[in-house]
Amino acid sequence: MAPARRAAAAVLLAASGSLLLAALGFQILGGLAPCEMCHWQRWAHLAVIALALPALRYPALFPAAALAMLAAAALGLFHAGVEQRWWAGPTRCAATVPAGEDLLGHILAAPLVRCDQIPWSLLGLSMAEWNALLSAAALAAALWRWRQA
Repeated sequence: MAPARRAAAAVLLAASGSLLLAALGFQILGGLAPCEMCHWQRWAHLAVIALALPALRYPALFPAAALAMLAAAALGLFHAGVEQRWWAGPTRCAATVPAGEDLLGHILAAPLVRCDQIPWSLLGLSMAEWNALLSAAALAAALWRWRQA
């Protein structure tokens, strides 16, 4: 495989891995519980990783990894729009209860995390906005490297 194609997959893999690790760091070390839309973005990055890793060897998987990264960027943009109140976000309860546990007790003990609140920002951008921006930049860089092949 051409080095540029391998590099394109590596860009997606590194970006999604870094963004996912940062999100987990904010959650575990920073104590910032994720909202439902944060979980959506994490799933998109997991999909990028699951597709970009084998795309290092099998370049036919790169377009699927790129689409997953586009989804991650779009979800970040959508979440940012909810935070800015440009449009409505999810309105249903997103709590899950493990089998065999007390439903009411579990719901009452769960932290309330709203998708329309900004728990942390840097340089005026929320985590969702950073996710959208960095995901789009990684996608653009990966597509540029892919075209070089």
